[in-house]
Amino acid sequence: MPENENPSEGEKAPHPYRHDGTDRRIHNVDARTLRAVAHPLRLRLLKSLRDSGPATASQLGERLGESSGATSYHLRQLAVAGLVEDAPELGKGRERWWRSVHDGSMFESSDFRKHADPEVRGAIDFVLHETATSHAEELNTWLGTLNDWPEEWQRSWDMSDFKIRLTPELALELSRKMHELVESYRGAVPEDTEGSAVVRTHLHTFPRPSE
Repeated sequence: MPENENPSEGEKAPHPYRHDGTDRRIHNVDARTLRAVAHPLRLRLLKSLRDSGPATASQLGERLGESSGATSYHLRQLAVAGLVEDAPELGKGRERWWRSVHDGSMFESSDFRKHADPEVRGAIDFVLHETATSHAEELNTWLGTLNDWPEEWQRSWDMSDFKIRLTPELALELSRKMHELVESYRGAVPEDTEGSAVVRTHLHTFPRPSE
């Protein structure tokens, strides 16, 4: 999608990043897509659809504490950007169900932080900070519900941090190898496996000044 494309309301954007295999992430997020998600409710809607599956605007409104009018409007904006789509096979009568087109997003933030358009630079900062907040909320939710899970899960979770001296090249290599390791487990456990659960893994790699 060229950056200068600006489809009008109701015009559906193409889905050039959709994959047929297990990897259904956006690998080439562009400036227009970034602008589309740089809104707190849109990010929450997209996350909810990716985490919990298809839903109607009313269901999402109840889940997120928003009006169905607000969720419906922002779902349409996400649809214009090619991030969500109708799921007509799920609807009954006048119900309109929505689903995420992708399972996740992958992009290089450095591609946008020096963008000529200040709106795009602001959008990437917003998305990154909202993502960091979301990670913290997910971890805090887990800690708050830890005792509700079976003992096996209470023994298998992890919250670690490491401090090692690296060059930028080695830091990038480390991140890529960790991505590859996590991806090697994708599809290893069928959805109906007893005792299984969806596991969230957060990766934060960043330099710190020397003390």
